[in-house]
Amino acid sequence: MSEDFRGEYYQKVDSKARVSIPAAFRRVLDAGDPPSADYPRTRIVIVYGGKSRQFVECYTVRDADLLAARVRKLPIGSKQREIAERDLITRSLTVEIDENGRIVLPQKVRDKIAFDDGGETAFAGALDRFKIWKRDTYDAVNGSLDDEEDELPEGVDVLSLLSGTDQGE
Repeated sequence: MSEDFRGEYYQKVDSKARVSIPAAFRRVLDAGDPPSADYPRTRIVIVYGGKSRQFVECYTVRDADLLAARVRKLPIGSKQREIAERDLITRSLTVEIDENGRIVLPQKVRDKIAFDDGGETAFAGALDRFKIWKRDTYDAVNGSLDDEEDELPEGVDVLSLLSGTDQGE
């Protein structure tokens, strides 16, 4: 099993819409898409579906395949499957990481995160995936680490949210 995507990083986007993938994330992506004769460069799957999302989610090829397998388990013709197929499969693309550790942000991705020319992105780790946001939006949504609506009652530790899960996994 590969490492998880952890941390948050701010990355500048150049005039050609290229952005560097944080080195820690590249290692996880490399593990999830080993080079082959067909694909000598590491690839990343970017999901830009989801109407209310202000970010895109990025997966290793292996984890994108696992996500697709979960969609396949939904009943054909069901509303759940139609939405999952549209927002997780159809509205996704695979991009190669160049020799300098960069990707070009496709236009559909830039449109999704409301990214205009120049500026910065925020890369936010989320275990088996990471999110790319426009930095200003990320800061506005996630700027306060102690958001009142997300606060736990006084004296309750965040680790209590994990009760009922196995520690050994």
